[in-house]
Amino acid sequence: MEAKWLVLFSVAAMLVALANCQESLKPLVKMVKGKKLCDKGWECKGWSKYCCNHTISDYFQTYQFEDLFAKRNTPVAHAVGFWDYHSFITAAAQYQPHGFGTTGEKLQNMKEVAAFLGHVGSKTSCGYGVATGGPLAWGLCYNKEMSPSKIYCDDYYKYTYPCTPGVSYHGRGALPIYWNYNYGETGEALKVDLLNHPEYLEDNATLAFQTAMWRWMTPMKKHQPSAHDVFVGNWKPTKNDTLAKRVPGFGTTMNVLYGDQVCGQGDSDSMNNMISHYLYYLDLLGVGREEAGPHDMLTCEEQEPFTVSPSSATSS
Repeated sequence: MEAKWLVLFSVAAMLVALANCQESLKPLVKMVKGKKLCDKGWECKGWSKYCCNHTISDYFQTYQFEDLFAKRNTPVAHAVGFWDYHSFITAAAQYQPHGFGTTGEKLQNMKEVAAFLGHVGSKTSCGYGVATGGPLAWGLCYNKEMSPSKIYCDDYYKYTYPCTPGVSYHGRGALPIYWNYNYGETGEALKVDLLNHPEYLEDNATLAFQTAMWRWMTPMKKHQPSAHDVFVGNWKPTKNDTLAKRVPGFGTTMNVLYGDQVCGQGDSDSMNNMISHYLYYLDLLGVGREEAGPHDMLTCEEQEPFTVSPSSATSS
């Protein structure tokens, strides 16, 4: 009899705990000047209209992260044990109140996460044509450039972002950043001393994701949109943009992030690699690549670049 009551008590306790857990997931809601604002706690905090929508963990879970990056912890990968779902979600919590993966309906949000990770996967992949699982299964294989050819120090920025002696500013992170000025600017934005300690990006996966998300959410130059804005439809092309064949969609995210390094170059391997990762991730998430839109939204092969690289710049 006593055992029976213990079982019943345990079941009741579990139900109460579950109810409390579900209760904690309900957003706090308030109206400000006729607008609904929400606060969902740690993942989407700070009274934002975007926190009233699905947050990323509502539709993108651990098993899906594992599906997208299935080969990242295989013995031949170069960042085994570094990248994980928890680091991604923790990093995303900083940007979800600003619309990262939370801008609209669930489908739109899933597409943005797939687009962002499509860039990440293509830039950190060690996949190749005959790789086990296919070349698209090897995203997040790297967290740094393995054999840098130089230290990427530009003395033009010696008064604003001076290079630290003995430090190399080669590519690191989920969307690898290069050059002292990029480490300096990103570090200022995130309040982390990346100029003196760029190695932080290969030591901390959450920070490595955060730098990539900051870049996705932030215009790289004045009078330009962010990759986020061109993807979710916040950006309205001007007449000049239309003449330059820049339209909202995945193609223009490549233009924002890489300019003439990728766009306006015709049918390039680099561009197609990013597109392939995006479409592959849409399929794995159950969204389907048909939701990516028409060809002109996917590519930037004929787009006039937003930015033209100086002769000293290389890959980013």
